[in-house]
Amino acid sequence: MNYLRTLAVLNLFWFLSLSGYGQEQGFLPASAHFNRGRFNVVAASEVGVATLATVGLEYLWYKKFPKSHFHFFNDDAEWLKMDKVGHATTAYNIAAIQYNLMRWSGVRTGTSAWIAGATGLAYMTMIEIMDGFSSQWGFSPGDMAANISGSLIFTGQQFMWGRQRMEMRFSFHHTLYAKYNPGELGRNFPQRMIKDYNGQTYWLSFNLSSFAGKSNIPRWLNADFGFGAEGMTGAIKNPSMVDGKPIPSFTRERKIFFGLDGAFTTAHSTPYPGWINIFRVPTPVIQWKPKEGKVTFKPFYF
Repeated sequence: MNYLRTLAVLNLFWFLSLSGYGQEQGFLPASAHFNRGRFNVVAASEVGVATLATVGLEYLWYKKFPKSHFHFFNDDAEWLKMDKVGHATTAYNIAAIQYNLMRWSGVRTGTSAWIAGATGLAYMTMIEIMDGFSSQWGFSPGDMAANISGSLIFTGQQFMWGRQRMEMRFSFHHTLYAKYNPGELGRNFPQRMIKDYNGQTYWLSFNLSSFAGKSNIPRWLNADFGFGAEGMTGAIKNPSMVDGKPIPSFTRERKIFFGLDGAFTTAHSTPYPGWINIFRVPTPVIQWKPKEGKVTFKPFYF
């Protein structure tokens, strides 16, 4: 499934909570007691978000393509699985936002964790069902497995540790590949940020001091493992021609990264870090390309 639709849902969630996401104290502080008024506001807003997302995606996206009976579609071979990691990351962050909205409403931590995971999965499932009725795509079991994984990574940590010691993050940089197939990879920067998997990197970021116990490790310091890919001008294989014009041949390959970066808020100070932690801080990284067996150092990577 194209990541554009997934990101649209996440952006609507951000709209609800940018001012106080991840804060036990702040514009949206957690309530010590259940606050029915706040809970009703959140519930009504999310019904509105779900309706807006469904109607908006239908008219802005799915209406352009023919309908079909509900069917499944195996897209596991596409984009070197970058889209699957994107699904997991999106489900994780939707769950995180929902958790904080529930805590702001005074819902107990355990209940909030369950609701958060279920919400992340529910919103992603809604999109998969819409895909299932489109002849262009279909309900993807691989996407659903990724959605479940992302939700469980959030909810599982809340139950194990009461906080997020591991975060799922995102970064993006411009690549040369999009210009060769702009219809598939985007014609401008906003489109390419969403559609060009060559420039996307997904990170599992570990807060070091939260694992080290009593130590002198700075609480803001995180270690990141990233997953990316490059050389893709098509979903499964690269076309030799686009719009009747020949394009260069590229090697499709995965990339693994390791680096250190900072957390704007930490696993020590809040049950879940601030919303800005969704995006990785640009820092030096070590890059490994398994296909080539090549290791390189990049002094600045985003």
